Amino acid sequence: MGKHQKHAKLKLRDNDNFAPNEISIVGAKCNVISNLVENVSSKLSKYKLAYFDASHNKNIEITNIETYTFHQKGTANVSLKRGVNKFNQRVQFSQYDYLFINGNHYQGTKQILILDNEKEDSVKKRLDQLNNIQFVVKLTNESKYFDFLVAHNPQIENLLCYHIDEVEKISKHIENLIKEKIAPIQGVVLAGGKSTRMGSDKGRLNFFGKNQRDVAIEMLEKNHLKTYLSVREEQEISIENKITDKFIGLGPFGAICSAFQENPNVGWLVIATDVPFVTDEVIQLLLKHRNPSKVATTIKGENKEFPEPLITIWEPKSYPLLLNYLAQGYSCPRKVLINSDIEIVEIKDDFIRNINTPEDYKNAQKEING
Repeated sequence: MGKHQKHAKLKLRDNDNFAPNEISIVGAKCNVISNLVENVSSKLSKYKLAYFDASHNKNIEITNIETYTFHQKGTANVSLKRGVNKFNQRVQFSQYDYLFINGNHYQGTKQILILDNEKEDSVKKRLDQLNNIQFVVKLTNESKYFDFLVAHNPQIENLLCYHIDEVEKISKHIENLIKEKIAPIQGVVLAGGKSTRMGSDKGRLNFFGKNQRDVAIEMLEKNHLKTYLSVREEQEISIENKITDKFIGLGPFGAICSAFQENPNVGWLVIATDVPFVTDEVIQLLLKHRNPSKVATTIKGENKEFPEPLITIWEPKSYPLLLNYLAQGYSCPRKVLINSDIEIVEIKDDFIRNINTPEDYKNAQKEING
């Protein structure tokens, strides 16, 4: 008998300890670390960055209530009763491109080592945490590589080394670490709709001499995206790359979540099958303007009030948000876009017309086939 498996085997999000992408800074006093983070983040302001530290207050009062104090500029001061737990932190930090960690208090998957001759004991104590040093920073020109460091990691002197004042170079290096983990994009064509108004499967509408779903798949594949067809369980469609709905009865919202359940580590370029006027140029425009720091990059008609959630690149960071909306009883992907930090690409309304009824279909066919 095979081993009984209690839980579904899902694909895990590729996280570091506390966030999708993080670095801890080790080897210096806390104020040196926080100053470095402050200086670097001012150079990298186009990214979403966070700093994870421990409180340095000696006597902290235990309160009965968690407090959230927001300033109208959006600055918040939060005091929580609960301790650090990597699963909660991953939810909390899921929206950030990069998390800096004060390595004096918490351990990061990647590290920056600051060399400060006065902190030898502190570094010795954390030697086993220094398992993935990205680069070294010297606090002064006299800062030296401790003998035990070289013994532990003979390659350490070959790592790039900066002086603490070389903020520009350090920032550039960190930017490369952010860029390294930008998710690849895959395509998903939504063909699982019930097509009630049309009366027949919209994915099989024929404008260009073949099923529209095949046209959409080819358009995304032509742009070098591995592309899947999103279908309902009962649809008999034989195609190798398909994603069957796991979130049943939620329409396109469920299809997007099902794609993320299939692979939470890619951005999904989602396209509906009922938008035959979307051209190759529209897809290229979307890819060109993609902003992975945002929740999504989406198309909006110039004269439309709202963006088009079904011509959108949904980033991995949108998955926890989608599930949060679902937990509140919302299954409208547009609602998520409207209330999130997104990149909007405006195009002429003509490109994004939906085909919903037999009459729409007839008119569109006429227009396309001239």
